[in-house]
Amino acid sequence: MAQYTKRGAKWQARIQWRDSHGKRHTKSKLGFATKSQAKQWAVEVESSLMKGIKLDRSITLYDYWSHWVATYKAPTLSKISLSRYNSFGNLIRQSFGDTKISDISRSQYQEFINDFGQNHAPSTVQKLNGFIRACINSAILDDYLVKDFTQGVALTSDRSRIVKVEYLDRSEIERIINTLTDDLNSNYTSRYMILTAIYTGMRLSEIQALTWSDIDFNKQTIKINKSWDFRTRSFKPTKNESSNRTIRINTELLDILNQLRRPAKGTMLFINQFGTIPTSNAVNKCLRSIMNDLGIKRANFHFHSLRHSHVAILLAKGIDIYAISKRLGHSDVSTTINTYAYLLDEYKQQTDNQIIDALNFGTHTAHKTQPYP
Repeated sequence: MAQYTKRGAKWQARIQWRDSHGKRHTKSKLGFATKSQAKQWAVEVESSLMKGIKLDRSITLYDYWSHWVATYKAPTLSKISLSRYNSFGNLIRQSFGDTKISDISRSQYQEFINDFGQNHAPSTVQKLNGFIRACINSAILDDYLVKDFTQGVALTSDRSRIVKVEYLDRSEIERIINTLTDDLNSNYTSRYMILTAIYTGMRLSEIQALTWSDIDFNKQTIKINKSWDFRTRSFKPTKNESSNRTIRINTELLDILNQLRRPAKGTMLFINQFGTIPTSNAVNKCLRSIMNDLGIKRANFHFHSLRHSHVAILLAKGIDIYAISKRLGHSDVSTTINTYAYLLDEYKQQTDNQIIDALNFGTHTAHKTQPYP
């Protein structure tokens, strides 16, 4: 039931209702220029009540973000991923302060993105916007919002901050493989880890976590169901559920890994002479040293770039992108397509030729010799 009162030159609207427990609630708003405007507000509020939408939207964007991260994200995130969410949370608190989530407009959010994008690379802006959009969609499901103020916002960024990685070609990858295999020593397991990355496309933390029970020499497979936390020197869950997978490997890699089988070294594959698993710094130092010895200069190339090299090898052999996506442990093939778009463009001509060959049935068109207009 709505009531309207004129206070001076302004109108006030007031509504009352009872919740499912019979408790009476009241909400009012003062400052309407006309009674018609006050009625419009009351109608919208009462409509929201009918739809079950919360009228108490005093929660701030930062408070809801904190609730969303703690409730829906933290239980499944690694410490590194959680720290990224917390970092973005601090940015939200600094930018929006005590602003209620229901008071933020699209234009305000656009200004926030514009400001952030002035000194951040496109990928960082995309990640921030993606996280916030997921949070806002959750707020809508929780009835704190009716409209998504992130929808249709243009992402701006500083493209000069894009880190350009110069990747290896196939001949360079083969030279690295040959150099590694010619000088393997089971005490220095970084070399074995580099070869594993080239042959499997696995993430570093997944390689670090490998145990002998994960290798099936008869079926020629590796089971990936955990990753390695270098800070605590212990196992942790994989990046996400789709990262749990079993992949086939070639006999060359199996023979290489079999060299590390030493009962005294325990269950971990890549225990080195110091009784530890090589860190990111260690494997990258080893990779840079080999590339320098071979005279291979590539800007910003590091261990994780070997994952891209693995994809390049498979694409060059015409392997389907869906199969590659599953092998990499991506949750969706679109992730693979977006991440390796540059490689897909590189092999587009090869794919186009395969399409033409597939459509050439050798009938009816064989007599055509004149060029098409």
